[in-house]
Amino acid sequence: MRVDVRVTAEADELRSLHNWLRADTDIRRSSSLTLQEQPPESGQMGSLVDVIQLVTDNGWSAASFVVALAAWKRTRPQDPRIEIRRGDTVIVLTQCSDDEITRVVRALETPAADEAPEA
Repeated sequence: MRVDVRVTAEADELRSLHNWLRADTDIRRSSSLTLQEQPPESGQMGSLVDVIQLVTDNGWSAASFVVALAAWKRTRPQDPRIEIRRGDTVIVLTQCSDDEITRVVRALETPAADEAPEA
């Protein structure tokens, strides 16, 4: 399964989240994390880090992932918006309440329409 994470903040915030997730043993053990860059627009120099791409295996825990996102978000002084994309599903993590965390975990655990069922 592939999950993309965007943060509405400075590129340094996305790198901070990437480092935070890489430091989480459960996430690091069950997934591959990469920073994906978008090509520069006309007149820009260099590329911009746009998204964290998470590719998971069968041992992945959506709950552990969402709790790690919420924990990182709570440490940020400017309260960034976190957008999680899985296939055609886009989920926004804003308040990090227990109800919101549960809703996001359920959305991530529900098979996406474009994913083949596991045998």
